[in-house]
Amino acid sequence: MDDSADYSIPVADMAPHWKPVIDSISSEKIATGDFDPKEHIQYEPPARVHTMKDLGLPETTGISPVAVSEPFRLFTTEAIHRMRAEVLSQDVWDNCQYSSNLAQCQLRGFAAKYAPFVYDTWKNPETLSIISKIAGLELVTEMDFEIAHINISVKSEQQRKEEVAAFVEKQAFDEDEGIAGCPWEDDKPIVDWHTDSYPFVCVTMLSDCESMIGGETALKTGTGEIVKVRGPQMGCAVILQGRYIEHQALRALGTTERITMVTSFRPRCPNLPDDTVLTTVRPISNLSELYSQYSEYRLDILEERVRTQLRRLRENRRGGKKIDVKALKAFMREQENFLAHMNKEMVEEELVTMGSIDDSHLLTAKPDDATGKRM
Repeated sequence: MDDSADYSIPVADMAPHWKPVIDSISSEKIATGDFDPKEHIQYEPPARVHTMKDLGLPETTGISPVAVSEPFRLFTTEAIHRMRAEVLSQDVWDNCQYSSNLAQCQLRGFAAKYAPFVYDTWKNPETLSIISKIAGLELVTEMDFEIAHINISVKSEQQRKEEVAAFVEKQAFDEDEGIAGCPWEDDKPIVDWHTDSYPFVCVTMLSDCESMIGGETALKTGTGEIVKVRGPQMGCAVILQGRYIEHQALRALGTTERITMVTSFRPRCPNLPDDTVLTTVRPISNLSELYSQYSEYRLDILEERVRTQLRRLRENRRGGKKIDVKALKAFMREQENFLAHMNKEMVEEELVTMGSIDDSHLLTAKPDDATGKRM
């Protein structure tokens, strides 16, 4: 395991006993009503979208040439305030909090029951259209349980001041030593090195990051080099094909909280590969809900594939065409592999250690640290 993460706390004891506070925004000032894309989306296209080739990865990797976008404006301030109010509600905090050796505080599986505004935001056709356009193919939300995954890092005002003071002192030392300009690096990431369970994610910032130092996402390239993508500001987002790229969320200075909303997506087309795994989410989920929704959408894909194949067989027979046995057998092998993959991912509940995520999701050996250049 990477020693950049703090593993000194037993997993069973890692559940935090604190929560962020919505400062300066009283409940009376937060608007009500349904999500409305005309009011709540404030889309500004990303300055650049980096490809898999840009990262030195094979162009055949993944389901799209797109690797990661630069941060882009997606939602209005009002929309973010609405999301925060739902995400940080007592019901969500009491019923949907998880912890693991990768990240100490996460909220999951809450939107369908406790956060209607958040749920409707990510189900809205205009939101999906924006995400799909950047990703380079039509996407849908992975499943309701993954609307959405919240990563939370908080610290006291005193801790914030001490960290900033230490940063200023280090900066002054570096200047005296003639190495000024070297970026601040933190050896304790918010989320350690991992690949996502799902093909694409949209990471949305729910915190005010005006004074934040650091907080980037570190990516591992095909050559083993580490590059960093600038973190988004409040209301902004980043699109990442995270199933196929090892990455790490770095800690930030200068702020008392960093709350990100990670929403997962898969291709709408049933004929495209679905490489979803449950490795990183199985130990931090309500398994009954996760397995039920995972099985439902995968069997929907299988049903659509079988219906398409059956329609093609009938059309060929009616047209007097000879059956293509090789093609049919290839189709059946593909579906056998599809079902075998499902079976592998659905580990019996008694065999799952909650909060413990192993390294099987990584594509390569874990990097020693997150030092590297910025994109």
